[in-house]
Amino acid sequence: MQKQVQSFLNYIEFEKRYSKHTLESYTNDLLQLEEFLKHYEKEVSQASHIDIRNWMVSMMENKITPRSINRKISSLQSFYKFLLRKGEMKKNPLAKVQTPKASKRLPVFVELPGIEKLLTQVEFPEGYEGTRDKIIIELFYGTGMRRSELMNLKETDFDSYSSQVKVLGKGNKERIIPIHTKLTNSIKIFIEEKRKAVPSQQGNFLIVNPNGKKLDAGTVYHCVNKYLNLVTTIDKKSPHTLRHTFATHLMNNGADINAVKELLGHASLAATQVYTHNTIDKLKNIYKQAHPKA
Repeated sequence: MQKQVQSFLNYIEFEKRYSKHTLESYTNDLLQLEEFLKHYEKEVSQASHIDIRNWMVSMMENKITPRSINRKISSLQSFYKFLLRKGEMKKNPLAKVQTPKASKRLPVFVELPGIEKLLTQVEFPEGYEGTRDKIIIELFYGTGMRRSELMNLKETDFDSYSSQVKVLGKGNKERIIPIHTKLTNSIKIFIEEKRKAVPSQQGNFLIVNPNGKKLDAGTVYHCVNKYLNLVTTIDKKSPHTLRHTFATHLMNNGADINAVKELLGHASLAATQVYTHNTIDKLKNIYKQAHPKA
């Protein structure tokens, strides 16, 4: 790995404190360009706009989607900005690079009847694992938090008196998410069950595995996927699907978009605006049903 690339990765890991997942993405993106540039006997910091265009063409020929290409270019943009600030580059080669247009991907979500069935009719197994799985589902749908945020929740982040949870989001930004009374009670019951079933645990994590260890990403994904399979036929059944469902249901029931932005921990309103599509569709249906001339 080239020295400047390693310096940048150290910066985003230790100073910016990016998540492990984000760090891996940036690393892979920069190493892929580094490998491509070996043909030109150049380092990433020496790439011209023509080199980067050639890299993009190569990715397109290998059926890499425009969305993935844009994400890789975004990683590269952060790297070049880092070098420019340090005075190790004079020009950003990306200034002359036009990224491919990505088709707008609408969020996949579970319709309300499916969620109601999941929360009221689906039977979770007896014992601690069933209790753990149920609270994972309830937390995702009740808060819209990300998988990594749920995995890192501590017992001390839960405030039963105020009915809220404190979440550490991207870029180490904290946010407070209010929760409804039913979810507050479910968390209190879960903590009691956990203390009986798991005598000792590592750290003070709110949700742990039966052996007391912190949840891993695979366990959380398989839990959500397993139970969503029982109530919906949508293709994608992941923790992020429940995050989309949380946001879509709020928007469809009249929530202010700025409030939804804060609840989700989005840095900009643009990321939240994707959820307005379903709201507009709902308004169109109401209009057609209610307007005498429709």
